[in-house]
Amino acid sequence: MPCRSEKMEGQVVGGMFRLFRNRLPRLRAGPPQDNLGEDVKEPERAQEHCLPNFAGGQHFFEYLLVVSLKKKRSGDDYEPTITYQFPKRENLLRGQQEEEERLLGAIPLFCFPDGNEWAPLTEYPRETFSFVLTNVDGSRKIGYCRRLLPAGRGPRLPKVYCIISCIGCFGLFSKILDEVEKRHQISMAVIYPFMQGLREAAFPAPGKTVTLKSFIPDSGTEFISLTRPLDSHLEHVDFSSLLHCLRFEQILQIFASAVLERKIIFLAEGLSTLSQCIHAAAALLYPFSWAHTYIPVVPESLLATVCCPTPFMVGVQMRFLQEVMESPMEEVLLVNLCEGTFLMSVGDEKDILPPKLQEDILDSLSQRINELQTLEQINEHVSGPFVQFFVKTVGHYASYIKRDANGQGHFQERAFYKALPSKANRRFVKKFVKTQLFSLFIQEAEKSKNPPAGYFQQKILEYEEQKKQKKPREKTVK
Repeated sequence: MPCRSEKMEGQVVGGMFRLFRNRLPRLRAGPPQDNLGEDVKEPERAQEHCLPNFAGGQHFFEYLLVVSLKKKRSGDDYEPTITYQFPKRENLLRGQQEEEERLLGAIPLFCFPDGNEWAPLTEYPRETFSFVLTNVDGSRKIGYCRRLLPAGRGPRLPKVYCIISCIGCFGLFSKILDEVEKRHQISMAVIYPFMQGLREAAFPAPGKTVTLKSFIPDSGTEFISLTRPLDSHLEHVDFSSLLHCLRFEQILQIFASAVLERKIIFLAEGLSTLSQCIHAAAALLYPFSWAHTYIPVVPESLLATVCCPTPFMVGVQMRFLQEVMESPMEEVLLVNLCEGTFLMSVGDEKDILPPKLQEDILDSLSQRINELQTLEQINEHVSGPFVQFFVKTVGHYASYIKRDANGQGHFQERAFYKALPSKANRRFVKKFVKTQLFSLFIQEAEKSKNPPAGYFQQKILEYEEQKKQKKPREKTVK
């Protein structure tokens, strides 16, 4: 089965900033903003404008960057370099400045993760992808990227437009990148007022729309509407590539491996397939979050990550297959997305989940799959059975958090898994409660006096209501 690389809306290429902050290659002397004059110049008013510090969740983005390939002074290799930055940061405290420089130093590596052996091209497929950097304090920044060949004649090198934000909403940011690309074809100066207007706009609530007014020379004033999906837990997911590359049974085995926090490596040719599929695999864990090493497209300089003894979920381009196969690895699930095969596995992936619940997931996935037309329908269809799996196995967690006089919760682990009537479900949950996935989830639940009013809680309540309605019917039948 061939890899699909043309459709790239809503992908995540990830990186754990804390893993490599001391291993990044030195890009150039001086802060990245010192390099702006080489390719483009920001309008004068942008030079003078100093925005307040970014407050996570309040603004659309922190930075718009252009990352270009520059030939090294020695040899024929290229290195990615930030050649445009909006806005510039001034008046930062020393610690803040150092942190910003580390962030900006990491970004080029993830805009061009496929190495530094480039040559000027006349054709290059336009790609949209994203990456995640996790800082030492646990905060995350997402880079939304559009990689393309700039307008011009003759051979030239691709460049990347990169928007850095703390907000995960990939379809929406893909539309913003469309607007950036359209304006760049006119002039870099036209991008500035659009991005300035975006930075001043409030990020919409789920299901809401924000409308921006933007002037384009020779076209006049345009109104751009940006709508956030109503179901926010799926706004950062696109399951279509995962379904294209793998069978349902294989997706279920990847899910089982991830639930027990094992090492998983995805292999594919392009950034698109890797970033979409690995992010979709991580999203299957909802309402739990993967907290270990997560680098959906591993830069060439970080390939040693596959030797890490701790859990990880990483993606590697197929060109590095030989290096991966020669690396010392234990208990790894190695997924070839191009062929739809497992090159390595532990061997027990089919036995991790309770058999009856595995059947339920596969039955749900196979129903009406050919009738799905929109991305929203596909996402809901794929995500639903896995959410239901967690509802059936751990959805009763809130009843086993006992609170002391101060309101602090204490989880009753033994009573929790013994409450499950199915022996197979109990065996699974006894293992699952030992994972960091569950521990982090339950720690948050212990702190909160009320269950979170989210999608997972809604599905728990629906399931409990179904059970109540089922009991009277069973008594009537008897």
